[in-house]
Amino acid sequence: MLASHSFSSWVGALQGVCGRFDARPARNPALFIGEVGLQDYAGLEVAQIRTNAGLISRQSTTADHDDDRHCFLIVQRSGHARLSQDGESVELAPGDMALLDSAGACEIVPHGLIEHASFHLCREEVYRHLPAQQRKFGKLSQNCASGRLMRLLVEQICAGDLHGCAAQQEGLALQEALIALLGPTLRHTAGLAGLDEGLHGPCLGEQARQLIQQSLNEPSLTPVSLAGQLNISVRQLYRLFEEQGDSVCRFIQRSRLKRSAADLSNPHLRNESITDIAFKWGFTDSAHFSRTFKKHFEQSPRDFRARSLNA
Repeated sequence: MLASHSFSSWVGALQGVCGRFDARPARNPALFIGEVGLQDYAGLEVAQIRTNAGLISRQSTTADHDDDRHCFLIVQRSGHARLSQDGESVELAPGDMALLDSAGACEIVPHGLIEHASFHLCREEVYRHLPAQQRKFGKLSQNCASGRLMRLLVEQICAGDLHGCAAQQEGLALQEALIALLGPTLRHTAGLAGLDEGLHGPCLGEQARQLIQQSLNEPSLTPVSLAGQLNISVRQLYRLFEEQGDSVCRFIQRSRLKRSAADLSNPHLRNESITDIAFKWGFTDSAHFSRTFKKHFEQSPRDFRARSLNA
C-alpha cells in the first residue's frame, strides 16, 4: 500500500525501499505530494512511487552495497518523466517501460505528478543474461513480441491479478521471465535509434510530435529550437504539420492547454495555483494563458477547475 509522507520523511521512505536516492522538491515545497510503498508479489519486490518532486537522483556507486543489488524495471503508470543515466536520457509517458541500473549515477525528473512501479530485478542476473556490450539503461520497446509480453506481465502484476494464484516460490520464476524478455526489448530499441537520421514524412512528423510532448514545460520550445533538434529546416517542420492540416504552433499550444487542463481537474493539485500550473506547462504570461484557455475550452481556467472538481 502507498503511504503519504512529508518531503523529508518521503525521502527516507524512498531510501528504505529503493536505496540511496536523494531528491529535491519542486518549485513550491508546500504543494509536495509524496507516497511510497513496497509490495511483494510471490517473492518479487515492486516499489510503488507517486510524487511531484522536482528531482530524484542517485550518485554512482561501486556496486558492492546492499542497495546496489538491483536493476530497476520502471513502469510509468501515470504522468510524464525524464530518466537520465551515463549521459543519455529517455522520456517516459504513461505505459512506457525502462531499465535503470542501480550502480550508475541517474536522475528522474518528474514533469508534474507521476506514479510509477519499480520492479527490483537481481542485478547479477540481469548482467548474466544480457550481452556484456549491451547497455543496462534505456526505454524498452513494445513494438516487438518480447516487449508486448513483458507489458502484459507487468500489468497483471501491478493490477494484483496474480494474487491468490502465485505461490511464494514463483517470484523467482516471474523475475527470470522479466529478465529473459529484457534483452530483445533493449536490442529492438537500439535498432530503432539508428533509424532516426533517416526518418521522413509521417515518421519524422511523429518524432516532432513526440519531442514537443517531451518539452512542453520548457518556455524556450519554439519551431526554431524544434527544427534544430530534428536537424531539419523550419520550413520543412512547418510542412510536416501542414500535411496533416495543422500547424506546429497550434499543436504546441493545444498540447500545453491539454496538460494544463489535466492538472486543473486533478483533485490532488487543487491547492496548486492556476498561475503555477500555467508556468509549469510553458506559458509565461498568466493573462495570456487565461485568454487562450477560455478561447479553447469556452470557460475560464477557474470555472473549468471548479466544475471539474465538483463533478
